[in-house]
Amino acid sequence: MANIKTPCLQDYLQRYQTGIPDLAGVSTLLPGLTARAATGDLDALIDLYEQLYPLLEKAMWSGDTDFDALLSCYQSLFREQEALIQQTNKDDRYDFILSIPVADRPQHLRACLESILQICQLYGYGGKTSGYYNKIRIVVAEDSRDPENIRRHLELITEYRQKGLQVIHFDQPEQYALLQSIPPHEREQLGNILTNQPREKFYLKGQAANRNLSYLKCLQLTENKHKTLYYLVDSDQLFCVNRQTESGEQVVYALNYFHAINNVFRNTDTLMLTGKLVGDPPVSPSVMASNFLDDVSAFFATLAQHPENHHCRFHALPKQPADDAAYHDMANLFGFKIKHTTYDYRCPLAGKHNHAACLQGFAQRLNAFFFGEHLTRKTFFAYGQGFNALALAPARTIYPGNYIVNYEGLKYIIPFGHLRLRMSGPTAGRLIQAEIKQRFASVNLPMLHQRTTQDLSDDFRPGVELGQETIDLSNEFERQFFGDLMLFSVVELVNQANVNQPFPEDVLVSVIDRKEIELLDTYQQKHKAILEKNRLLNKLVFESGHWWLNSPTLPDALKQVKIFIRNIEHNFGDQSLAYQQIQSGEHRARRKKQIIDALMNYRAERDAWDQLF
Repeated sequence: MANIKTPCLQDYLQRYQTGIPDLAGVSTLLPGLTARAATGDLDALIDLYEQLYPLLEKAMWSGDTDFDALLSCYQSLFREQEALIQQTNKDDRYDFILSIPVADRPQHLRACLESILQICQLYGYGGKTSGYYNKIRIVVAEDSRDPENIRRHLELITEYRQKGLQVIHFDQPEQYALLQSIPPHEREQLGNILTNQPREKFYLKGQAANRNLSYLKCLQLTENKHKTLYYLVDSDQLFCVNRQTESGEQVVYALNYFHAINNVFRNTDTLMLTGKLVGDPPVSPSVMASNFLDDVSAFFATLAQHPENHHCRFHALPKQPADDAAYHDMANLFGFKIKHTTYDYRCPLAGKHNHAACLQGFAQRLNAFFFGEHLTRKTFFAYGQGFNALALAPARTIYPGNYIVNYEGLKYIIPFGHLRLRMSGPTAGRLIQAEIKQRFASVNLPMLHQRTTQDLSDDFRPGVELGQETIDLSNEFERQFFGDLMLFSVVELVNQANVNQPFPEDVLVSVIDRKEIELLDTYQQKHKAILEKNRLLNKLVFESGHWWLNSPTLPDALKQVKIFIRNIEHNFGDQSLAYQQIQSGEHRARRKKQIIDALMNYRAERDAWDQLF
């Protein structure tokens, strides 16, 4: 057996055994374990690292220690443990196949691939052979319409292959051919799950259809179905988390996702695992406008109390962390009890600057709200109970850009993609939860969600149309209302009917009719509140004589605020196309029929899908 080297482990025990009380006595075990390892018995030594990780994590996230030093130590220990595992020549941990559906988002794809590379380099899961990381393969499922974006995606794939990632481009011709390889009768039954789009328009199929098609490619790549996990990721998400610090937001590669997920599936009977998101909210701006207007008005009200040229006062740590779903205007519908409060804007500008500069920075990002960025209610990572299998919680929502299944779990897809509705993850989650109960679980392994890039003109977001000064949400807003209608109907439906049988039509229609009335009332209340808040914001900014109106440096910033107020009116006013569609009985009847038909056919479509496995 080769010489066993554990310098990182020894340094960790020496450096922290007094600062981390639970380490006392562990160092005395090391000589004996190292001696055993030298004779070929590495398992006990490898297991010692597993015992130490939770202790280091708790210390690292406690806020009482040097986070950066502990994080560096944490990552080094994993790499050292990986080297020992490779010496055993019996690495039986799971392989991962990652699927990343992407549509016209080269900047997002670059950031996502870079984050995967960083996790591989910093933690080393599975080791490296012939220049490639062994246990990680990535399928980029192409759904772009623009040939230039497809070209840029291909360049990125080539670049990251050269850096050691096994990246495969699942292009549209291959997708179409794979779809056609399914026998015609089965393919017809799966049309709503996989798409019915013709060869010449095999793009922008939607995230659900593209994701489900990528399952077929993942199956082709599977070498051992008993030892493979399938990780579904969105291109606007990163394998890292954020934390609040005195100097601002810090993005850190502090979670060893592959290691923790492997342990969950090895030690539990989980079929599907999902993790939440930190960073930008995972919901549409159409359900965040009311609380965002509260925060924007609070920012200007505070700004009015401070002179233009005084040092910026918007750098204090928030008075309170953002609660779960604090960004959602209707969080109560999901069972969250959110107290009504405003959240402070935290200026990200570095160095000495005044309030005029702060306002310029604020206004520059203000209209990113319509693409899903929330300047005041970001979510930050909290360690909680950790990442191991003991910290699992029952799940009810699939986060479509952050879930993992084993081979058996591939059956539990996100259905109804043909409807193009929002809330597909929560809707599918309720159906899956009703079917497999505790085997659908949530773990504290969030990903960092970054809705936007610096240049909004390069951000593709289905349902959002960017004009010269107008950002139109009407398509996404309409899909949000009817997605909510489907979700909350399913929430009640699974309590009244057996999800493993076709739903009784009379029960289904009764539930949807009742939820329609409730949602219409809720949306109407929000509609009135948004218009009044927007009116008051306009008065506060432009009609109250505050200092910014006379500042020679702020015309462009004030123009952005005017554009924001006009876009709120455009998307949430009485003439809004989305509101007109929501209020139209004829339009609602068409959408309700689509939802009823989809739910009536759910069991048959799932049975057809299950036959593929």
